[in-house]
Amino acid sequence: MQCQECGKRPATLHFTKIVNGEKAELHICESCAREKGELIPGTPSGFSIHNLLSGLMDFEPSGAAGTKAQTHRCEMCGMTYSQFSKLGRFGCSHCYKHFAERLDPLLKRVHGNTVHVGKVPKRAGGRVKTKREIDRLKREMQGRIEREDFETAAQLRDRIRDLEKEISNG
Repeated sequence: MQCQECGKRPATLHFTKIVNGEKAELHICESCAREKGELIPGTPSGFSIHNLLSGLMDFEPSGAAGTKAQTHRCEMCGMTYSQFSKLGRFGCSHCYKHFAERLDPLLKRVHGNTVHVGKVPKRAGGRVKTKREIDRLKREMQGRIEREDFETAAQLRDRIRDLEKEISNG
């Protein structure tokens, strides 16, 4: 695709702007973007995902003071949460467990969930979808039991058993 501004160079930057519900797409080369004053990802003055996430991570879920972020350190590598929010990555694998209480709210805000439920390959899709359905039905069954709706819970139990047989036979 050629640059929509100069028509000479290939478009390497693709912008989508939505203003008052109106969507406008712009496909331009880096030179034209600089001339227009667009923020170019990856450049010092440009937009970066790291800056976005850093802004989100400054949110203190329980009203904790900023000093906690500076003094709370990973026991293995010594990294503080403040350092993580500036760098955008942890110092070691233990940081994930050490800062888990602060990561869960962040992940929920960014992704809507703390459990990965990504795409499923087509050839394995049937089995994975069935397992997800079983998990959903188990959660629903547990809710029915808590509400003492035992008749519906029994129906859900039977449906779960049928699906589990499908998986073991399939």
